[in-house]
Amino acid sequence: MTRFNKAALIAQDSVSVRGAIGVLRKLLLLVLVKSHNLAPAPAPTSDASSVDQGVAYFLMILALVLTYLIHPLDASSPYKLF
Repeated sequence: MTRFNKAALIAQDSVSVRGAIGVLRKLLLLVLVKSHNLAPAPAPTSDASSVDQGVAYFLMILALVLTYLIHPLDASSPYKLF
C-alpha cells in the first residue's frame, strides 16, 4: 500500500467513526426526549368554595366588630336619631 492509500483509509475510518458517534448521539437524544413524560398535575388541595367561605366569615366578623365599635358612639351622641 502506498502512503496515500493509508492516509485515505485513516481519513475514511475517522469519518465513519464520527458519523457513527453522531448517529448514536441523535438516537440517545431521541430516547431521552421520548422518555421524558410530564407528570399529571397534582390534585388541588382545596377548592375555591372553602376560600370563599373563609372570606365571608372574615367579613361577617369585621362587620360585627365595627357595629359594636360604632354603637356606643351612637348611644352617647346628643342628637336623637330615632
